Amino acid sequence: MRCLVIFCYLLTLPILTACTHFQLGLSAYKHGDYKTALVEFRQAAEEGDAEAQHNLGLLYLKGTGTEPNLAEARHWFGKAAEQGQVQSQYNLGLMCERGQGAPPDYAAAAAWYRKAAEQGHAKAQLNLGMLYDQGLGVKQNPVEAVAWYRKAAEDGLPEAQFNLGVSYDKGEGVHRDDAEAVKWYRKAADQGDAHAQYNLALMYDEGEGVPQDDREAVKWYLLAAQQGEPSAQHNLGLMYAKGEGVSRDDVSAYLWLDLAVQGGYQDPLHARDTVRKKLSPEQLAQADKHIKNWKPHVMPTPGK
Repeated sequence: MRCLVIFCYLLTLPILTACTHFQLGLSAYKHGDYKTALVEFRQAAEEGDAEAQHNLGLLYLKGTGTEPNLAEARHWFGKAAEQGQVQSQYNLGLMCERGQGAPPDYAAAAAWYRKAAEQGHAKAQLNLGMLYDQGLGVKQNPVEAVAWYRKAAEDGLPEAQFNLGVSYDKGEGVHRDDAEAVKWYRKAADQGDAHAQYNLALMYDEGEGVPQDDREAVKWYLLAAQQGEPSAQHNLGLMYAKGEGVSRDDVSAYLWLDLAVQGGYQDPLHARDTVRKKLSPEQLAQADKHIKNWKPHVMPTPGK
């Protein structure tokens, strides 16, 4: 009986040791002692602790407590991913897709994204959908792309909501449905996605999926324009120049058209120069002052 008790104790000792090293690593990390955290996480990781393997991968990825080492990061994410650690599966997929620590491998990226996606990881679902959209590492399949976008979109991920909106807008992987496109654009736009705000503005501008409404179009163009979306800045400038959905204002029209040009969008050049000729020297100086001091709004990242 005594031998049996000793035998059981020896079996459980490595697990306890790994757990202890992991906790010591967490404590060191929280206190800013990253080198000690690296040592402790490595000890636990080498004993098979998946969370320690994941954390060790993060330290190597970010160069925290050590020099950045993408190959080491990828190695430890791989160890944790094989044990089902969902964030490591996603991170490994991302590194495979981007060619970090090894040449790009889209098939491997798709495989790891799928493992994380099947555990409900929204960003993995989004990225897997994008691989199906582009036919990278998997056979191109818009229907499959939409299925993964929908899962992530229903979980509240704005990028997925935007992509799902585009799918309905274009009728790719799903029957074209302007009302559904508007629905998903709005969900992403309400979370601050500038591309969704711009596309939602277009729907109101053109009366697709919603009644045509210049005021609503201006509202959403403005939100996207304030984040530096050049196409929205262009259209907003045109609406100020024409007085559509907003009082005509040549100073504001010039400001937004010029910002669009500065953002690398060449379409507004003619309209900007036409409006510029209408401005008095005082108005031009006022607009140039605002343009010089203008900075895009940075939207907070959603909690999800």
